Amino acid sequence: MLEDAYLNLEKFVLKNGHHKADRTHTGTLSTFGYQMRFDLSKGFPLLTTKKVPFGLIKSELLWFLRGDTNIQFLLKHKNHIWDEWAFEKFVNSADYHGPNMTNFSHRAQTDPDFNDIYQTQKRLFCQRVLEDDAFAKIYGDLGLVYGSQWRAWKTSTGDTIDQIKNVIEMIKTHPDSRRLIVSAWNPEDIPSMALPPCHTMFQFYVADGKLSCQLYQRSGDIFLGVPFNIASYALLTSLVARECGLQVGDFVHTLGDAHIYSNHIDQVKEQLSRTPRPAPQLWLNPDKKQLSDFDMTDIKVKNYDPYPAIKAPVAV
Repeated sequence: MLEDAYLNLEKFVLKNGHHKADRTHTGTLSTFGYQMRFDLSKGFPLLTTKKVPFGLIKSELLWFLRGDTNIQFLLKHKNHIWDEWAFEKFVNSADYHGPNMTNFSHRAQTDPDFNDIYQTQKRLFCQRVLEDDAFAKIYGDLGLVYGSQWRAWKTSTGDTIDQIKNVIEMIKTHPDSRRLIVSAWNPEDIPSMALPPCHTMFQFYVADGKLSCQLYQRSGDIFLGVPFNIASYALLTSLVARECGLQVGDFVHTLGDAHIYSNHIDQVKEQLSRTPRPAPQLWLNPDKKQLSDFDMTDIKVKNYDPYPAIKAPVAV
């Protein structure tokens, strides 16, 4: 099964992972240096051993590809996966006058009463980002995160570089190049980002009329984040292949610190008790060719038959 590569990662870290502290004070089981390979011609690698919301994956990728860094676009598509980082920026500002939100992520996980207060405040925040453009401009923006680095990398001379546009042009004109690379890790901009890039760079490779992609991810939350990353970069590879007139090859996922959070271990074991089902198929609107032409309705998965979702807390 296509999914076995991911399940083997979970098994490996459960058995061999090192106990490590982390920025969120949650604790992890961690390994350093792990690689998975997915043949995209055999199906789309959206996990079936738990339901993964594909709508969130495609809206986030389209957000990146737009060069957008403001969560307002995501909220309009009912995507809340970046809310916590924007909300944290707001509650730490002089404009926040609500209940004390110090260390809100940890407190929400351990105190049900506080979690109710936190969820209410975050919901009010998201509603204001949706309705108030001036507020959204200040507190919905996450800084120079992925979309900015991909589409408008700032140079020392004050210019910007559209890495996505450039790499597509290189694939079309110099497919054997070993420089088909996009980087999100810009050391100068790290301090201004809500979260330094976890998926730091990716490289394309063309052979036999097929486009492959390798991602280097410095940090991977195996249970919650990595399934999104696998599907997102498989989708990115498919969209770039469409624009370049190529078939899809492999998605290769290389991880630096691959970890299971200590409060995800039971969920991982539950997932591993399930037998994977056949992978779904990706459908892209055949009338669309350019990345910029695609919207949410042009991207779908067919024959997706997953087990129910497994809930787990997000470490912020």
